[in-house]
Amino acid sequence: MKFAKVVFLIAGIYGVLVIAPQYFTEAKTGIDYPPAITHPEFYYGFVGVALAWQVLFLILAKDPVRYRLMMIPAVLEKFTFGIAVVVLYLQKRVPTFLLGFGVIDLILGALFIAAYLKTAEK
Repeated sequence: MKFAKVVFLIAGIYGVLVIAPQYFTEAKTGIDYPPAITHPEFYYGFVGVALAWQVLFLILAKDPVRYRLMMIPAVLEKFTFGIAVVVLYLQKRVPTFLLGFGVIDLILGALFIAAYLKTAEK
């Protein structure tokens, strides 16, 4: 259970640190990765949903056995982003910089699966 607590705590803290600042970078994102954002509701909607998931990871860290079933959509959250970024990178549609974040999500997704399996032993 300690493994699962650590994995979800790291994932939640990392996610908050990476995602929360995006609330303040809409204009910069449009400049760094043109074209400019034309639908800010999608941008802020994505940031808000992603941040909500980080809160779920922190909740999972508190009691992984109790919230074990929530690990299933947590794995899906990590793999959908990670796989999408890898595919987009291979199509040369996203920068290498973003590939790093996708790979981190794939690693976290694999660790979430390990946490799910380990909590079954309890």
